[in-house]
Amino acid sequence: MIKGIDYPRVSVTYACHDGAGNFVMHKRGKNCRDEHGTWDFGGGGVKLHETIEDTLKNEVMEEYCANVLEHEFLGYRDVRRHHEGQPTHWVALDFKVRLDPGQVKNGEPDKFDDLQWFTLDKLPKYLHSQIKHHLEKYINELQS
Repeated sequence: MIKGIDYPRVSVTYACHDGAGNFVMHKRGKNCRDEHGTWDFGGGGVKLHETIEDTLKNEVMEEYCANVLEHEFLGYRDVRRHHEGQPTHWVALDFKVRLDPGQVKNGEPDKFDDLQWFTLDKLPKYLHSQIKHHLEKYINELQS
């Protein structure tokens, strides 16, 4: 059985900020599952017997080498897309996370081609397909 195809996969996603209106994003490289060359916030799958909060902290550390200083649960999204012609289904638990920008670095250079900080009104071109949905649902919470 394949996660996200044969059964819904649960993931945490996070928009990490510095507390001053800047959000870190990574550019997805060729070793990412899909949407290569697009800019994305962070995320990862929940592992069996791992709490949601532990998944959040572990994934942020893995991707951005930073400790979670604060986090706010924003809500969830029922994510249905296609990957390599197959319909996929993910349940995304969405968070806003504050980090110390001095700690942040690319923890997965084999997957991420670049890492940069952006403001929500000046996001890069070529965004991951889910960023639009994320922003439509949570823009007020992300701006506060």
